[in-house]
Amino acid sequence: MHDCSEHSVTPRYSQAIVQMAERLGIALPAALLARLRDAERVPIGWQDQLWEAFCSASGDPLIGLRLGLAIQVGHLDSVGMLLVTCDTFGEALEELIEYAPVIGDGGEFQLHREAGQVFIDYQPHLQVRSAERVEAVLASMLSLTRWATGGQFRPSGIWLAHAPLAPLADYQALLGCPVQFEAGCNHLGFSAEQLALAQIQANSALRDHLRQLADHTLAELGQHSLSAEVQRLVRANPRWGKERIAEQLNLSGRHLNRRLAEDGLSFKSLRESVLQQMANQALRGDQRISEIAEQLGFSDENAFVRAFRRWQGLTPARFRAGD
Repeated sequence: MHDCSEHSVTPRYSQAIVQMAERLGIALPAALLARLRDAERVPIGWQDQLWEAFCSASGDPLIGLRLGLAIQVGHLDSVGMLLVTCDTFGEALEELIEYAPVIGDGGEFQLHREAGQVFIDYQPHLQVRSAERVEAVLASMLSLTRWATGGQFRPSGIWLAHAPLAPLADYQALLGCPVQFEAGCNHLGFSAEQLALAQIQANSALRDHLRQLADHTLAELGQHSLSAEVQRLVRANPRWGKERIAEQLNLSGRHLNRRLAEDGLSFKSLRESVLQQMANQALRGDQRISEIAEQLGFSDENAFVRAFRRWQGLTPARFRAGD
């Protein structure tokens, strides 16, 4: 039986991939399918194998996007039903941010506002097929939101941090909204007034019951898992290195790395994903770049610029100018 404290995904989401593979006649490894069949939670390593096999065998660069558009409420565990029974789209987003780990803890959601627009950001912590998986997440958000609001939802666009995997026209034909690439972020944007959109499946009594179920599931998952604790400590203390973080967790730096490696993660990748997210948020404000560099623990502004260019493919100044 899988230890629920590890990095994991609901088997219902894995089942969505298996079902789509069956519909398309894509053969997946029999040994992997056998392991998935009885899993209470799917370890992130198994999910990585599933995504790699699915994408490789499909030969379709947009298979992640197509999967996202095919995702149904039931594939998102109890959280799927919780989201669609909320009164408004805005309330559903608040629940998503809190309960997303029930679906899977391969990334985090955050909400931010800017000039009358609202953006739901997705920050992935994925090592395998990250672009396809991010596209699946944002496409499923778009599709399910349209369905939950009775077709009333009108996105202003989708922004993706990676380069396009296929021609832009193919994306726009599938999604029906503008798409921008190499944007330094992964988010779905819409006008602020749409937060008040009513949801056609709203049911407050059922929502409250499902929220209790989601709370219970989160408690079982132990949301203070090691990777979540590391990210929380880095966010609170971005200048701290591995040894200082490990000390707070009563571990040695070597033991911390070994524990994270069991989930296919590393301290460096977790820390950099948090710093990248913090940098993106800070650059949307009016702080000087040198101040942001110091706040995030870089030795000087040049070191921060080099790291940011490695993360985003452009300098902080260009990111800020084009944001």
